[in-house]
Amino acid sequence: MLTTQFSPGAPNWIDLGAPDVQGAAAFYRGVFGWSFRSAGPGGGDYGFFQQDGKTVAALGPLMEEGAGAAWTTYFATPDADASAKLVEQHGGTVRVEPSDVFTEGRMAHFTDPAGAEFAVWQGGDTAGLELVTDQGSLGWVELHVPDPTAVQPFYRAVFGWTVETVPMGPMDYIVFSTAQGDNPAFGGLVQTAEGDKPRWMPYFEVADCDAAVARAQELGGTVVMPAESVEGVGRFAALDDPFGARFAVITSAT
Repeated sequence: MLTTQFSPGAPNWIDLGAPDVQGAAAFYRGVFGWSFRSAGPGGGDYGFFQQDGKTVAALGPLMEEGAGAAWTTYFATPDADASAKLVEQHGGTVRVEPSDVFTEGRMAHFTDPAGAEFAVWQGGDTAGLELVTDQGSLGWVELHVPDPTAVQPFYRAVFGWTVETVPMGPMDYIVFSTAQGDNPAFGGLVQTAEGDKPRWMPYFEVADCDAAVARAQELGGTVVMPAESVEGVGRFAALDDPFGARFAVITSAT
């Protein structure tokens, strides 16, 4: 389960790069009820999605040449520069070198050996998201790669994650947990569907999975994986927003 304690290696930030910031803000406002607050002067078009006054995600324009709309998951690190060195040493690529974001923190963007993009956030004035796990916030992250076994040593080396295979309905599911703190599970690992690309996909908690899917479709989203239920997990579905960014919604089992 995600928390805002942000032990090293845990997801602590997420943002969306979109070709139309206002259009994306309107879509997610309609699906989740989020408000969008600008980062202010000097922040470009970057801003923050909020739920009940708490930051649950962020949104900004596409910054990398040739990039398409996508959600980026950031993982907590005590040292972004050291994380960058580990990424390179273990077969990953540094796409954006470590840099300071005013006094808020330090970030870097990477690509893992399988081609999935992710980032790290070294908290400063901003430790990370202000709300997770509750309705309308990030509840889980999931890595999709062609060979789930091959990528595990990379993430163990970079973040020290533990990896466990657990039963989930009719299949086994690979779960990532942080190495420190109370060792909470925060994400999963699955094989990409045929024709799909490697990616980290966020899951957002909702009160009613089917209602959220229907609303997303009304607003121009596309269903990638229809809603399904798994005992002990909940009901979830995967979608693309109108600009092609992949995300999932889940109504977790209580």
